[in-house]
Amino acid sequence: TPSRALNARIKYLSPRDPEHVLVAMNDRLASFHDLWRINLRTGQQLPVLLNPGAIERAVVDDFVVDEQMQPRLAICLGNDGQQVIFQIGPHQAADDPAGNALAPRKFASIPPEDLLSSSPEHFDSSGTTLYFTDSRGTDTAVLKAVDLTNGQERVLAESSRADPAALLVHPASKHVQAVEFEYERPFWKVVDPAIEPDLAYLQDVAPGHVTVPSRSLDDRLWIVAYVRDDAPRRYYLYDRSARTTQFLFSARAALEGRRLAKMQPRIVRARDGLELVCYLTLPNQSDGDNDGLPDRPLPMVLLVHDGPWSRDRWGLNPLHQWLANRGYAVLSVNYRGSTGLGKALANAGDRQWAGQMHDDLIDAVQAMIHARVADPGRIAIMGGGYGGYAALVGLSFTPEVFACGVDLFGPPSLRSLLESIPPYWQPARALWTRRVGDPSTPAGKLFLESRSPLERASAIRRPLLIAQGGKDLRAKPADIQQLLGNLQARQVPVTCALYPDEHHALDKPQNRMSFLALTEAFLARHLGGWQEPIGLDLDGSSLHVSAGAEHIPGLAEAIWKINRSR
Repeated sequence: TPSRALNARIKYLSPRDPEHVLVAMNDRLASFHDLWRINLRTGQQLPVLLNPGAIERAVVDDFVVDEQMQPRLAICLGNDGQQVIFQIGPHQAADDPAGNALAPRKFASIPPEDLLSSSPEHFDSSGTTLYFTDSRGTDTAVLKAVDLTNGQERVLAESSRADPAALLVHPASKHVQAVEFEYERPFWKVVDPAIEPDLAYLQDVAPGHVTVPSRSLDDRLWIVAYVRDDAPRRYYLYDRSARTTQFLFSARAALEGRRLAKMQPRIVRARDGLELVCYLTLPNQSDGDNDGLPDRPLPMVLLVHDGPWSRDRWGLNPLHQWLANRGYAVLSVNYRGSTGLGKALANAGDRQWAGQMHDDLIDAVQAMIHARVADPGRIAIMGGGYGGYAALVGLSFTPEVFACGVDLFGPPSLRSLLESIPPYWQPARALWTRRVGDPSTPAGKLFLESRSPLERASAIRRPLLIAQGGKDLRAKPADIQQLLGNLQARQVPVTCALYPDEHHALDKPQNRMSFLALTEAFLARHLGGWQEPIGLDLDGSSLHVSAGAEHIPGLAEAIWKINRSR
């Protein structure tokens, strides 16, 4: 989008109307998204529904539309953090774009503790059945079919260990045929017996977990992809009528035939008894007797996922593969606050940033030390977003555990993070207050400061590598400069890689490559793994090293060569 204030997202694409796309944009009011129908050929924009701001004093946060791109549900948030879902319409945009005649009718109320695991999914093609993921009254969510003509509900699929992760939907009727769940590894539960023979057949075609990214409208042809942890995703064309498959391509042909590392699911029990689903990758040839443990303790990288309301999954993980190739054990942890594994785990993370969420990471690290996977003197913590914050927490709250840290876009100050949320996050402010902390009260400010690495910067004594986005609205430049000043004044090795053209992630390939080169050299110095020379990996990036180039082996020379060639 052309400005920081404008946020646009695709709401719906329909094969029934391939010339148009439904887009939600906040160009009229920064805090609210309106729905627009855009002609992909001409660029013409027509209003479908202007956000009314509130329904029955609940702030309108989002809409759910049907196959005809008509808004059918309004997702609203109350001041108490409860979500209220209203049925709206039938709505004729041409006659009433302002939504004056929405005639809202309350459909469901979702308590705050269920918000991370309950949501409407989609309508069938008739518009009379709504598919709904619902965790009310249970720990793990179930998938329901709700008949909107009479209100009757049917549970279609459930698992005692995980929430629904994906749906297999008929391309024409839009009815759900199978539901994917993932605890340690993904698996399907069939809802429609008509496709059971198809899935059984496909499971024998190639190794890996079967996924179906696309289907023809007549449902005769499927694009099928096989997910593995030690090989690239492979795509096939499946003809249902002939019951035949044809190999199409590999997602990463250059990796075909290469020996990649396996990802092992591990269950670690936290100090309070919670089960944490973790994933461990070991370098090839480090496990001579193939028992899932290295022959000797290895340097290890703890890779912390972003969100925090997301999760790590089994499969081919590029960062795991890269780090394992360089000689490191790699551990990812679904700490409390992670989603997809039941609401008890997700809600246990409320107001536990730098608290029990970090304890989970430490418990998982200690489990790897106890199992002789990790060398206790050579462990790094690394992550982006929340994972970057966790890296800062690791070095400041538990400075004796980690040999070094890599922070990508982690906010050093929780108070700054919550006080500067963008306008289009305002409807969800009550949720942030509930789950992180309240910056609007003196006690809340003190609490947020007590969980902020910036306030404990003086405890950091191990080397730190930071990636900063020049346009990042969450990791504030002033906070990062204050952190750098503290570390530099105490001569703690710190390097800051500033990317002026990035926001809250390394979206540009050249920038991503350059920071991976810096990270590889940084980890090699402090953990002792293998590295390739930086060489030309910085070329084409916007990298500006604002502090500590001397702490990265080969960095100053690489910068000099690039500057000389320009």
